[in-house]
Amino acid sequence: MSQLFEELKRRNVFRVVLAYLAAGWLILQVVQLVLESTSAPDWVMQVFLLATAVGLPIAALFAWAYEMTPDGIKREKEVDRDESITHQTGRKLNRAIMIVLVIAVGMLLVDKFALREDASPVVEATEKSVAVLPFVAMSRGPDDEFFADGLTEEILNSLTRVPELLVTARTSAFHFKGKEIPIPEIAATLGVAHVVEGSVRRSGDRLRVTAQLIRAEDGFHLWSETYDHDTSDAFGVQTDIAEKIATALDVVLDEEQLEKMRSVGLQDPEAYVAFQKGIAVFDDAHGADGADEKMLEANEWFEKTMALAPEFPDTYSYHADYFTHLLMREAGKDELTKAELDAAMASLEEDLTKAMQYSPDEGRRSSNAYDLDLITGQWRGIHSRFDRLLEHGICYQPNWPEMLTSPFGKAAEVRQLTRRLIECDPLSFSGWMTSATASMWLGEFEAAIDVSKRGYEATGHRILMSELVEALIGAGRFEEATTIIEREYRGESAKLGRLSKIAAAQGDESRTRALLDEFERVTTSRDRLIIGFATGGQRERANEIAAEIDAVPYGYLTLLRAIHSCLCGAPFDLEATPDLAQRIADAELPWPPPSPVNWPLKDW
Repeated sequence: MSQLFEELKRRNVFRVVLAYLAAGWLILQVVQLVLESTSAPDWVMQVFLLATAVGLPIAALFAWAYEMTPDGIKREKEVDRDESITHQTGRKLNRAIMIVLVIAVGMLLVDKFALREDASPVVEATEKSVAVLPFVAMSRGPDDEFFADGLTEEILNSLTRVPELLVTARTSAFHFKGKEIPIPEIAATLGVAHVVEGSVRRSGDRLRVTAQLIRAEDGFHLWSETYDHDTSDAFGVQTDIAEKIATALDVVLDEEQLEKMRSVGLQDPEAYVAFQKGIAVFDDAHGADGADEKMLEANEWFEKTMALAPEFPDTYSYHADYFTHLLMREAGKDELTKAELDAAMASLEEDLTKAMQYSPDEGRRSSNAYDLDLITGQWRGIHSRFDRLLEHGICYQPNWPEMLTSPFGKAAEVRQLTRRLIECDPLSFSGWMTSATASMWLGEFEAAIDVSKRGYEATGHRILMSELVEALIGAGRFEEATTIIEREYRGESAKLGRLSKIAAAQGDESRTRALLDEFERVTTSRDRLIIGFATGGQRERANEIAAEIDAVPYGYLTLLRAIHSCLCGAPFDLEATPDLAQRIADAELPWPPPSPVNWPLKDW
């Protein structure tokens, strides 16, 4: 064995491996910077990592089998030991390793002190602000991680009942689950002054929970405690933790406030687990292939939660999401029967009604009521209901608040709502997207470009690339928009739709018509077809499609999407859509909507 070791040293195998690892790491850092600057997909980096890993044993084998000589590379067995210069090669390798290590240390220092010091947080921290990070499951039972997630969310929900506190929403807080990131960096990203972290250990019927409140600025522990209880007393533990955190942040809690904190959430450990399993699948479904199947799987877990905790409102809100997406996507098409669409609507109404019934929070009740009225087409007084959302300063929004607000005179109020949403949930794409769209409806395209970019940097969600493209088109920055479309858009339909919109904004009639002909051939998005024909000046064709959609059950939802996304005023004539026309008249909504973009080919 010692002889083998000495031979490996003589042939510089160890030095080659070390040099390869150092150089490989350095190359990967450079590649990562390049890929981030070009917004390349994740799989590109994965390919580089795989190639680097595969190359390591090849480099080691090459060092063993071959040797550098004054006459070039030769097989090791062909080199006379007296003529071998492996010791000289070894010294060169040592120098190369040192150079690479110096460069690597330099990059790390720059990253730590230069880049990070100049980086701005997504939002600015206020003193009474806190993020509850996912508690770590210390035991390894099949459901222990879900139980820990449930406990975390219950603490978070209790704290949100305290008006004086800004509490980071679940989406952003859970972004850091399983990640080893320093507390100050997490706090800066979330814009909070304090962070709660902890752990959960279950053993049979016993439960041990540790929790600590940390001041992010200096890492000082303002409060910490360990709880040893029966699993059935988890509700008491989470409530006590929330109350202790609020007290440590100098919030005075009276009996009414304490009752509000104690009245939220799940009090059944089995319901904890079922709900969190549903949330896990729900999160995975959004933006994934096979989303419908995943959403139905999530709903099975939500239905189990309903059976265990029938008065927990959040379950119904999540359960309704599948039916909302189904109606928003399928309304205006002929793929589902009226009976199937009616069944989806009935389920949606039942879910949102129960969510309103059981919610202890007026803001959430208002949000669910807005969703219900928008989707069911009950639009009379809907602007007043939206105004009530603003009054509550809620940290969540209706699913599509902008569809009946931004195009119909309430874009400034929508943007006002998003400021709070981004503040308390900065890593969720929803607030950023809604803010960008509202800015476009106000004709403030540079602001929309800025918020789309910042939102994409914060969340990485691809929908913000679409918002950015729309904003660039509105600002007349067509070359930039085209570059992003060609680089980022994966589907042919999406590319053609946006490219036709650019051609229309440029006033290029022949190119617009050619692109629309191809777009109509490949797309199933009928609202996008209306937009294309409207901005392309083909009024008659836009009206034909709008009339077809209007005659389909719940087609008004598709028509609303067309109005909202077009930024072109009226993308069709109301005379072509009698059902929608009646709803708009009943709701006393202004028509036509404004046109923030000048469309040269659109003459109405």
